[in-house]
Formats: sequence, structure tokens, C-alpha cells
Amino acid sequence: RIFVNRSLALEKIKCFGFDMDYTLASAFWGGPKTGWGGGGSPCPHPTSLPAVYKSPDYEELAFDLLLEHLVAIGYPPEILAYKYDPTFPTRGLVFDALYGNLLKVDSHGNLLVCAHGFRFLKGAEILHYYPNKFIQRDDMKRFHILNTLFNLTEAHLYACLVDFFTNCSRYVNCDTGYKHGNLFMSFRSMFQDVREAMDHVHLSGCLKEKTLENLEKYVVKDPRVPLLLSRMKEVGKVFLATNSDYTYTDAIMSYLFDFSNGDKADVPQRPWRSYFDLIVVDTRKPLFFAEGTVLRQVDTDTGKLRIGTYTGPLQHCAVYSGGSSDVVCDLLGVKGKDILYMGDHIFGDILKSKKRQGWRTFLVVPELARELQVWTEKSELFEELRSLDLFLAELYQHLDSGSSERPDISSIKRRIQKVTHEMDMCYGKMGSLFRCGSRQTLFANQLMRYADLYAASFINFLYYPFSYLFRAPPVLMAHESTVEHSRLD
Repeated sequence: RIFVNRSLALEKIKCFGFDMDYTLASAFWGGPKTGWGGGGSPCPHPTSLPAVYKSPDYEELAFDLLLEHLVAIGYPPEILAYKYDPTFPTRGLVFDALYGNLLKVDSHGNLLVCAHGFRFLKGAEILHYYPNKFIQRDDMKRFHILNTLFNLTEAHLYACLVDFFTNCSRYVNCDTGYKHGNLFMSFRSMFQDVREAMDHVHLSGCLKEKTLENLEKYVVKDPRVPLLLSRMKEVGKVFLATNSDYTYTDAIMSYLFDFSNGDKADVPQRPWRSYFDLIVVDTRKPLFFAEGTVLRQVDTDTGKLRIGTYTGPLQHCAVYSGGSSDVVCDLLGVKGKDILYMGDHIFGDILKSKKRQGWRTFLVVPELARELQVWTEKSELFEELRSLDLFLAELYQHLDSGSSERPDISSIKRRIQKVTHEMDMCYGKMGSLFRCGSRQTLFANQLMRYADLYAASFINFLYYPFSYLFRAPPVLMAHESTVEHSRLD
């Protein structure tokens, strides 16, 4: 099923754009195809999601490489004992570089969950750090949003490091870091070390090398991908825009489109580049959606870039490096509204393409399959939460500003907290990607604001005709959803 935030007529789309990592595939379990929300229709076929990176194998690999790099730059070798736990992190967390806490917040910066290492803080402990249970999200030097699938390992690593130094007798705990003799390591410097390690793992090529050494372990392919791209190419143009270099892109895509070893594809096998009208590597998103970089042509035989800016027309099966979203529109002869762009990165792919170019957007949310499974299996918990809210309102129904009576709501508040916690634990240690009880997360808010459509995988387009009208459900304001359509006295 595909879910709709803003109505979109598929027949008006002239061009389909894709990111590669986690988009031309996504690596989470497909789950049941029942769902909720507006627009679309239930998927009539069971589906395992096509994936570039198998989860959690790929995250485990990245996590181990991060630990190795930190040890290489001087961190205690004991941290190598930590293993990646896929049940702990979720996307959309915020790391507080002042106090070392992982936070789950709503769209206004109100705290929903607070963890120091693997210890979840409550009550007075939270108030010690955040007296208003609120953070200023625009303080970007202190608060860092971990929104991408690549950030999952980073979030877990922060928890591991805080857990290690907090419990290691060699270090003295301070509010803003740890002391060891005359040395002080702040959480801010820890954050900088982890970010440097992330850059090293991704930019040095060690993660890519390990991935390419064992494609079967880390990459899974789906025969429906060539079929869907073929159908899209029949009704419009298709392009690929990835931050990866050509050599890596070619290796991954060749594997994804190779069905010569017994796997049966739904279309005759042909080179992967033939499925795209335009291929752009080294895009450096989100810069790609602003001024961009110089557009150069790639020599597909050597993987090297040809000297000079490319100024010619679009060439069939050619590969380009750099450029910008404006260049893509010019080469393909389309306008922003003609493009439906699909990506997994809510900032680098979706927000920037929407705000700066007016592209229509489709967010790939692999976690959605698991979220829907819990939503349907544990629906009674959410219904209980809703009933408790209604009961709470009824206690005040016959009171006004002249009433001195104060209903005892302590037991109801405790029950709401208990049900909320029980709901969260069904999703994982950090709870749902989209909510904490009845309150939506920052990630959920961003998804609703910037993604026109979203689903667990783009492959769900297979089950919709290209004439389909994705219709967004009406969104009621608070006064519209609570006041009946009758004359007010």
C-alpha cells in the first residue's frame, strides 16, 4: 500500500527519479499488507521488499567498522565488545552534544523519551537536564537530528560510548562528559569523533569494499525492480541520482539487475543502464538541489571523469557526475512538478527537492512494515489510550471557572503512562518511529509536511495503474473534529 499526504495524479508525472541506497531497495522485512491512513488501496499481493542493504547485517558491518576506527584513534579497545542491537535505535532521534543524551521529541521540541546510554531517564532526572522538558531544535551546534537509515548505527554508537564511560571505574562522570586524571572528554568531542568516524567509514571506501566483497550477505535483489522500471519507462522518463561514485554504483546496480544465476526476472535481462534515461553519480545531495557542482561525463570503461564541464545533449546510457537538479530538468526537458522523486533521506532527498525545486516526493520508509504490523496487532492499546483521554475529558464536563472541585486524575495519568510505555515497547526500545502514545514524533511531522506519498518500498507502485489518482484524506483541525455540524448556540 502507498499512503498519501497530498493528492497526486500519477498520469501527470512525466519523470520518475530515484536515489540508490536504501531506495531502489530497502532492507527491512515486508510484513503484512494491511494498513491504515489515507489514499491508495491495499496491496493485493504479498511482497518481500526489494533491498540494497540487508538489515541488520549491513548496520552490523558499519557499526563494527566505526568501533575499529575509534579504537585506532585512541578510544579504549574494550568498546569492541559492543555489538549492534537493531532493537534499540530508531530514526528521528536527537543527540544532545552537551549532555550526551539521546532524545525523542515531537515537532515542537517537547521531550517524549530521554536516554543516557542505555538507561532511560524519568521525572526528576529529565528535569535536571531539561527543566521545561523542551529543547530548542534550532540550536544546531548542540542538538543533532539523526534522521537517516545510515544514522541508525551512529545513534546506537552514542549509546554504547556513553554506557561504557559511565560504567567504567577509570572515568569520573560529569554532566557534560568524563574526566580521567588531567584529561576531560566532553560529549561534544565524542560527537565530533563519531562524526569523523562516520565520514571515514563512508568516504574512505572501507564500508563499500566490505560490502562488495560479500554482496550476497549485504545486498538482496528483487526481480520485480526491472519490471517496474520497464513499465515506468514506457509511460515517462526515469533517472537515477546517487551520492555514490560510479564504480560502486555500477557494482551494486549490476548485481541488482543480474538474474543469470537462476533467479527469474519478470523481463528479459539487459544492462542496468538501459533502464534509465539519465544516470547521475557523485551528486552531493543536498547541494545537488541548490547550486550543485560541475556536470562532468563519466568514462564507463574506466570509471574516471572526463575533463571539462559537459554541455551537450542527453546521451543514451551515458553516465554523468555532479550537476544539479536544474541540470536534470534541462537534460530531461521537464519541470519540477513533472517529477516524482523517490528517496529515503527526509532531508537530503525529500525536504530539499520539495522546497527548492517543487518536485513531487515519495519517501521510502522501510520501518513502515513493522510499524503497521504492531499497529494492527496491538490496536487495543491505542483504543484504550483514546478511551482514557475521553474519560479524562468527561471528569471536567460539568465544571466551570466557578467550580472549586478538583477531580483526582492521578490514577488515570498513571494508566496513560503505563499504556503508552506498553505501546512503545511493542515497537522497540526507543518506541515507534512515528509516535509516543498519542503524540506524534518529529519524524512523523516531517514526513507529513514534505512527503507527498510514502510507503515501505517504491515497489508498491507495481500494484497501481499509471492513471491512478492518489487522493489525500481530509485533515480536520481540532475544532472541526470535535464540534458537530450543527448550529452553535
